[in-house]
Amino acid sequence: MSEPTAPAVPTVAQRAEPRRGFNGIGVALFSSAVFGVSGSFAKALLEAGWTPGAAVTARMGGASLILLIPTLWAMRGHWGSLKANLKSILLFGIFGIAACQFFYFQAVERLDVGVALLLEYLAPVLIVMVLWARSRRRPAPLTIGGTLLSLVGLVAVLDLAGDQRVDPIGVLWGFGAAVGLAVYFFVSARTTDALPPVGLATGGLLVGSILMGLLGAFGVVPMAVGFGPVDLASWRTEWWVALGGLILFSTVLSYVTGIMAARSLGSKLASFISLTEVLFAVLWAWLLLGELPAGIQLLGGLLIVGGVLLVRADELRGR
Repeated sequence: MSEPTAPAVPTVAQRAEPRRGFNGIGVALFSSAVFGVSGSFAKALLEAGWTPGAAVTARMGGASLILLIPTLWAMRGHWGSLKANLKSILLFGIFGIAACQFFYFQAVERLDVGVALLLEYLAPVLIVMVLWARSRRRPAPLTIGGTLLSLVGLVAVLDLAGDQRVDPIGVLWGFGAAVGLAVYFFVSARTTDALPPVGLATGGLLVGSILMGLLGAFGVVPMAVGFGPVDLASWRTEWWVALGGLILFSTVLSYVTGIMAARSLGSKLASFISLTEVLFAVLWAWLLLGELPAGIQLLGGLLIVGGVLLVRADELRGR
């Protein structure tokens, strides 16, 4: 009669897996939180006299300079991947970063931060429509249901029948930001694994800041800055505090921690958690700017997020 087999002892890696996953979720939530405060910092600068073009250019240029050293370190032995992904880096910088951020800041200038971000997060619905038109294959019922739910949420966010008037130009800028975000996702998916994520981020930020600088130099995009005080919550402080927060927290930290979260959790779970950016943006706008969307708009935001979750769930189920 054989002796009973002793239970397997978990390895160090297996014991560390739950802890690493728990830590990864915390990092992902932190990334969403610091990303979500960008609208509040930007609006404080805009109200102090900055134009959206100047704020976006300063944000991208400052962040790319800070990320340059860690990028050079990460790119050792990967320089050949730059040539292979040059087109993707250009598209990423021009549309996925520069256009997306510029349109979003234009929307923030005319709309509440939460409403502007909810419009931007219609990007997954746009992606579904583009893929549907390209493949000529009808999406699965779950995807169709999620798209319709998001469109119903959009109507609620616009609150067309309510007392609170929504600027139609701001809505168009918000839709433009959604298009830019859709390009961001498309380009991110097509880059090769040989290019480190921080290399794509820094390359895109450099391309975007150079483009915005040229547009400003030729007078295409208005560039103006204000050096007066800004208001954040009940605290009046200097303009460079808001700009520093926009660069360090909402760009550098958000990108770095987002990459860390994706490596710890995988792109699937990390992408789900990134949707909390909408909720964080509304919370930050309420705390720092005193902005809170109407009840029907908050309900619409939940419908949009719910629709995006259905689309993402269907996408992950098909993999």
